[in-house]
Amino acid sequence: MMEGGKKEEAGPSHGGLNVNEEKRSEEDDEHHQDPVDITTSYVPGPLLSLKDQIEKDKEDESLRRWKEKLLGCLESDLNGQMEPEVKFHSVGILSSDFGEINTPLPIKEESKSVLFTLREGSEYRLKLTFSVLHNIVSGLSYTNTVWKAGLQIDQSKGMLGTFAPQREPYIHMLEEEIIPSGALARGTYTAKLKFVDDDKRCHLELNYLFEISKGR
Repeated sequence: MMEGGKKEEAGPSHGGLNVNEEKRSEEDDEHHQDPVDITTSYVPGPLLSLKDQIEKDKEDESLRRWKEKLLGCLESDLNGQMEPEVKFHSVGILSSDFGEINTPLPIKEESKSVLFTLREGSEYRLKLTFSVLHNIVSGLSYTNTVWKAGLQIDQSKGMLGTFAPQREPYIHMLEEEIIPSGALARGTYTAKLKFVDDDKRCHLELNYLFEISKGR
């Protein structure tokens, strides 16, 4: 039987005391410590520019070719900047109601118009188009918070992933969601879509309005 995470060992066949057993027990107690929380003790290494990372392994031909393939042969475009930059080009919405609508970014702050209108009960997905510049962005994630009449009613979070610089923009689809139904669900909502990476850099904070209308 297992007890305290240790396997019970059989004693000597003559029933006497195993002289090493007590010593092992004392050593186990002496060395037993609470597990270390690696999430809080982890210290990231120094940030290197992508150009330095490539030059660091330039003698390794296979690794160099792999990096060139990963980066889309962007070595000539790299400027030594260490901080990655994510440039968002547009945010779109795909729905069975109307197909696809894309809005160029950035949206003018003074614009208070509704970004899109969805019918209650419909399904939709947000579509993002963005570029990554200068360096690899690690752990890019998003938070989408929604309010109605000043009260927060929903917040969704998700991970986009890690992206290397490349010439062609990335296109990423967020998870599909279903619009709630009913009279209380209809109306105009305010929302904030925010993107941060593992180093807590905020790459975009988009405030927008959307509307839920009555179904067919």
